[in-house]
Amino acid sequence: MALTRQSERLELPQARTGGGGGRLYVLDGLRVIAALSVVLFHFTSIDEAWGQSAAHVFPTLHHFSQYGWIGVELFFLISGFVICMSTWGRSLGDFAISRVSRLYPAYWIGVLATAAVISLWPVYRSVDSFNQLLINLTMLQHGMGVTDIDGSYWTLFTELKFYLLFAIVVARGVTYRRCVLFCAIWTVVGIVSYTVDNPLLDMWAMPLYAPYFTAGIGFYLMYRFKPTAVLWGIVLLSLLLGQHSVAKRVEFNIPSPGHPVPVWPAQVLVLLCFVVMALVALGKLNGIRWGWLTTAGALTYPLYLLHENIGLTVITLLRGHVPALALAGGTLVLITLLSYVVHRTAERPLSKALRGSLRKGVEDIRAH
Repeated sequence: MALTRQSERLELPQARTGGGGGRLYVLDGLRVIAALSVVLFHFTSIDEAWGQSAAHVFPTLHHFSQYGWIGVELFFLISGFVICMSTWGRSLGDFAISRVSRLYPAYWIGVLATAAVISLWPVYRSVDSFNQLLINLTMLQHGMGVTDIDGSYWTLFTELKFYLLFAIVVARGVTYRRCVLFCAIWTVVGIVSYTVDNPLLDMWAMPLYAPYFTAGIGFYLMYRFKPTAVLWGIVLLSLLLGQHSVAKRVEFNIPSPGHPVPVWPAQVLVLLCFVVMALVALGKLNGIRWGWLTTAGALTYPLYLLHENIGLTVITLLRGHVPALALAGGTLVLITLLSYVVHRTAERPLSKALRGSLRKGVEDIRAH
């Protein structure tokens, strides 16, 4: 075993780009782009919030914003890259602590704030029951058949499933070889799930979204080590599988029922996401070092958690009283300011406290 690990290290040169040293500011910038595209989609493409066709309200902007949901695909690409990067050389306990302390504090605030707003002003959405609220606090509601308090939260369950699957690699120790094997097995299982009618298999294979996570892992291995035919194969196969699933994603996200949306622009945008991540992996964007991107990137998670139902409630309440473009833009500013307050006054201290408590708990487990 020691000989195998030693030979594996010898086979893999250090990253051409500094492989894992220093912060990649460009990823923060991409998070901002992804978050804003999703917000734009929700604020300018959903008919229900405007009480009429959003395409009529935003005749020009709607042509672009109706594809803003592709920000989710970009998030998943970034997630595959970042999770692989952040788990290198770390234990399973460290991985669990970092993910729980990162995801849950802001999420709990988002759930409670959203529930409060849509309970006080149930003009767009409302809380179904107190049980719905309680289950939503676990972030597991999507797997339990309970409706999300906010429609955007479905992506978090997808992220959780990815973390649980990748935890298998982390438990064994993250290496180049194990990451490649993980990508290969998950890809094969995803392909099989298309022809096997098994809800459990489909739930974990995630054929619509797994290609983005695996591509992100492939891109990080390129960044940490060097591009190879195997890694390009992982990325290109993931791209092709992602392109195959785009049509279904377009169908899921048609903002105006009865008005078909062309698929090809979504395919072009997905391709563009892959091209940008390839530039990141090749170190071509390492020169981007704008410090403000760190703060902006930190706001994307609370912005994502707070924007949809709270923002669309504001729009529903004020439509007809404020010009549409000013209302959409003003609501974005309002939610961004709220996100900043949540991040500075609640998310950061709660995350720090939770991380400390979890670390003590894990140390206790290790001690016994």
